[in-house]
Amino acid sequence: MTREDPPAPVDLSPAWPARAAWGTATRLRAWQSAALEQYFSDEPQDFLAVATPGAGKTTFALTVASELLARRVVDRITVVAPTEHLKTQWAEAAEKVGIPLDPSYAGRAGKTSTDYVGVAVTYAGVAVNPLAHRIRTERWRTLVILDEVHHAGDAMSWGEAVHEAFDPAARRLALTGTPFRSDVNPIPFVRYEDGPDGVPRSAADYTYGYAHALADHVVRPVLFLAYSGEMAWRTRAGDEVSARLGEPLTTDLTAQALRTALDPRGSWIPSVLQAADRRLSEVRRHVPDAGGLVIAGDQDSARAYAALLAQVAGEKPVVVLSDEKSSSKRIADFAAGEQRWMVAVRMVSEGVDVPRLAVGVYATTISTPLFFAQAVGRFVRARSRGETASVFVPSVPALLGFASELELERDHVLGRTISDEDDIFAAEDELLARAQQTQDEVTDDALPFEALNSQARFDRVLYDGGEFGHAGEVHVGSEEEMDFLGIPGLLEPDQMRSLLQQRQSDRARSQQARDRAAAKERAERGEPEPVAEVSTHERLAVLRRELNGLVAAWHHRTDQPHGVIHNRLRRETGGPAASVATAEELHARIDKLRDWAQAAS
Repeated sequence: MTREDPPAPVDLSPAWPARAAWGTATRLRAWQSAALEQYFSDEPQDFLAVATPGAGKTTFALTVASELLARRVVDRITVVAPTEHLKTQWAEAAEKVGIPLDPSYAGRAGKTSTDYVGVAVTYAGVAVNPLAHRIRTERWRTLVILDEVHHAGDAMSWGEAVHEAFDPAARRLALTGTPFRSDVNPIPFVRYEDGPDGVPRSAADYTYGYAHALADHVVRPVLFLAYSGEMAWRTRAGDEVSARLGEPLTTDLTAQALRTALDPRGSWIPSVLQAADRRLSEVRRHVPDAGGLVIAGDQDSARAYAALLAQVAGEKPVVVLSDEKSSSKRIADFAAGEQRWMVAVRMVSEGVDVPRLAVGVYATTISTPLFFAQAVGRFVRARSRGETASVFVPSVPALLGFASELELERDHVLGRTISDEDDIFAAEDELLARAQQTQDEVTDDALPFEALNSQARFDRVLYDGGEFGHAGEVHVGSEEEMDFLGIPGLLEPDQMRSLLQQRQSDRARSQQARDRAAAKERAERGEPEPVAEVSTHERLAVLRRELNGLVAAWHHRTDQPHGVIHNRLRRETGGPAASVATAEELHARIDKLRDWAQAAS
């Protein structure tokens, strides 16, 4: 079932609210109660719960574990997590609800202390010795919790190991916030059903998506601040190339422009970090302990970004480079403290719970929907109403597409035919390899060019499926940029939308007044009217904003998710995603939406 029609609240076992995982909720949320009702009604051996990051998957899973232990359905718990840090985090959360787990267990050890009710391991650890885990699973009636289960498909050997180790389990509970992968490797213990096109898709037993969690005030809305600018680099052949970040380019040129922007020796990333710090200062006016996170692509870049932030913010940021135990402690200290910034390399992209993170900078070249969703998930954990997350992103078509369709729920698709190079589901080998490499690896494509210089320009804001910004080029540090950086840190979603629209329209009216005054002066002097020249990128930006504004209005009229509306428009009018569509294609979608509105009135 889905979150669309949750069952009414039921009389739950007294164990459930009392054993809710510490730090997530003092009482069970509506979706957790509904999912628990379904789970204990069906009593399945396998259950896949898909819940958006920040919704409380840990609470749900540990409540299931507590109840199964209390009913003596199982005797032992095994938690499988993607990283060393996350298995420790699971052990700490479980300890607080009376389920002691051993996070240092290794399959080769065979046994663990009788003080423990179970163990917490990683997918990589299971792959090292699946037989040892199988023997343990056979010895006791075991509940296996597979956290972020899509990682079990990271390698064929991992999937096979998970199957071998946990096939004898009495119960298996799979959890994920992103039930899709960038490849077609099947996810173990996940049911696949044929879709309308005959292609198998993952089937969740319970789904609680971002759009529903946002409506329930379980997660924060996200304000995406996109930055473009001019880039220049030298190719391996010695040719100098200049391009504007975000304009239609080939895949290779887009990747090189993005790497140029993220080069700490240029001007783009320092400007964006400075803007992000200004945004964090504004947020901290209303949320004093709000923190920021920069997600870097490699260790050298992370250290360079940290040095830049130290100059901008006036204090050294926390730097997290690996899954070592000291890094876990640094994350925990940051989560409990009040430092302004943390810089991390992928480690904090998934599952790590730092609720005070409110401002982020996406400073990595990884451009897959899976990684982007996981990264944004670090900022959406709600603590109180009115908090809004702010994420700074490069104006790259793929990333802007992910941002505009954040609420669109996706399933893992097996054997899908790739026919559109702009398809956000495309399993591009290079991007996948980059997303799965370790922090210390250096790929060949990191070396074929030399970044020469870069300049940042504020591009637009994406919020609730709509786009907001000012016409023309907006310089970093200008009043036009501060219209959006200076938005208060505590606003309800409707207030945020209204304020964005107001600031955009106020600036437009001011510009129109200045234009009229200038025209009047020219007329008094007898000068002819200048011929206005609008660049292609400005015209496309205006059309995209108009389209997204209409999509947002249709969403509030019909309650359909923005992504669903965009997909329907693409089906009916043709063409690629709006971020790379032509002016003619955007006009066609605008006209189609107006036809819908007229027909519905």
